[in-house]
Amino acid sequence: MFNLPDGFLTSFLKSQLFTTLPYPTHSFTGQTILITGANVGLGLEAARHFVRLDAAKVIIGCRNTTKGEAAKLSIEESTKRQNVIEVWEVDLSSYDSVKAFCKKAEGLDRLDCVVENAGIAVPVFEEVEGMESTITVNVISTFLMALLLLPILRTSGLKHNITPHLTIVASDAHFQASFKEQSAPSIFTALSQPSHFQSDRYNVSKLLEILVIRELAPALTSSNNKPPIILNTLTPGFCHSELTRHAKFPLSFFVMIGKAILARSTEVGSRTLVAAAAAEEETNGTYMADCVVAEPSSPEWAMWLQNA
Repeated sequence: MFNLPDGFLTSFLKSQLFTTLPYPTHSFTGQTILITGANVGLGLEAARHFVRLDAAKVIIGCRNTTKGEAAKLSIEESTKRQNVIEVWEVDLSSYDSVKAFCKKAEGLDRLDCVVENAGIAVPVFEEVEGMESTITVNVISTFLMALLLLPILRTSGLKHNITPHLTIVASDAHFQASFKEQSAPSIFTALSQPSHFQSDRYNVSKLLEILVIRELAPALTSSNNKPPIILNTLTPGFCHSELTRHAKFPLSFFVMIGKAILARSTEVGSRTLVAAAAAEEETNGTYMADCVVAEPSSPEWAMWLQNA
């Protein structure tokens, strides 16, 4: 249950080295797209695609608005489209910031798609909002934002006769989660113990993202099996991005070598975000890899979540 699935390494190498991800062509004409963590890396390149594909408004949610404005300028220069991007401040290490961000979103005339891309992977323990920082940012704040934006997406869907999307950027690192805290009386308390801090935190955070979406999606689906909002998760694969910038030696050395040999470019990785944001109803509640629905972690984890 806690080991890598059979064939994972072969599948990973095939994906990284021999799979060509389709260049995004889906039209987002007239749509309002909100994407977090879009001032750099995968989020930036995904935002660039959304603008190129004729989105009416693309909201970049980021902690550093100066970098956000630089990202806006970069996208405008490359796409030759002006007055499409808005830069909104949000810090996922602060619940108040997340709430304020979502409150601002209530003023939008429409919201077609939310891509929650912001996340962290840190090598040292830090407590934020009473929890370990990785869990706070990648899980609690991510789903706080999701739950606050779902009513806005639902209203937009009814008003404009559309099926909005909420996409969370997970990772195939979830396959490596040992999640020893699963049997603790209080899981989040156990995950926030400094004495138990380990690199598994990031893997666990991504596993939890996938499991929660897997359970949340059918709970929102109506009796006619038509989802009012398409919820999905994805892995961008192993990419050149800012995520591993905090890695320390010797891990940083192996990451550098791995990226040189295997990593996708940031633009290629961003195609997976755009694919999930454009995906049809059959992706509701699913995990996507290489721009298509894929089998996520062991079904036993889903049973664990249902019984937790």
